[in-house]
Amino acid sequence: MPEKEQARPLAPATYIARSDEDEAMSAHFRLRRPRYLKCCGVTAALFLILAVVALVLFFTVFHLKDPIVRMTRVQIPQLAQLVANQTALSGRANITAVAEVSVKNPNVASFRYGNSTTRINYGGEVVGEGRIPAGKAPARRTQRLNVTVEVSTAKIMAAPKLGDDLIAGILKMESYTKIDGRVKILRIIRKRVVVTLNCNITYTINTSAIQEDCRPHVSF
Repeated sequence: MPEKEQARPLAPATYIARSDEDEAMSAHFRLRRPRYLKCCGVTAALFLILAVVALVLFFTVFHLKDPIVRMTRVQIPQLAQLVANQTALSGRANITAVAEVSVKNPNVASFRYGNSTTRINYGGEVVGEGRIPAGKAPARRTQRLNVTVEVSTAKIMAAPKLGDDLIAGILKMESYTKIDGRVKILRIIRKRVVVTLNCNITYTINTSAIQEDCRPHVSF
């Protein structure tokens, strides 16, 4: 029989002696670890709250909205004289039309716009043009402008449709207004806005009443 292998003693477990300084440092980090975790958690929560607040402000207060442009009134006081006495006014260079245009700015910053124009068409021809000076609509306010348009008497009387309109008792004209502006918030958020306003103007001869039907269009 082969000799039985002699039992070998197990190697003694390795033991690393730890000094008092190591023990103290390990206890120190164990105590400070919850504090680090708590500090990181509070910082992350603050960043999350700030991000949510910024997102809410972006979609509510700082969200740029389209300005609203309307033609609220048109007056052509000399038009009645033109209709009643065409011969007397045939030699006049023009008559004056006054249009009231309102610019409503729903944003938290002012809406600045440059020089603009308003044109009046009759019978497919431009018979009058007026200019709107550059300006600004204050934040969340409505700016009202009076636009004076010089209308050519000769062009109205030369229109082929004038005779039919006089028989029908109404004069139908169109107006076109274009306002090019910009809204800027905190010098960071900027938006260029071009508002065009097309209006059908109906003048009733018997009553001298004027009605407007306007269609605004906003482009960027």
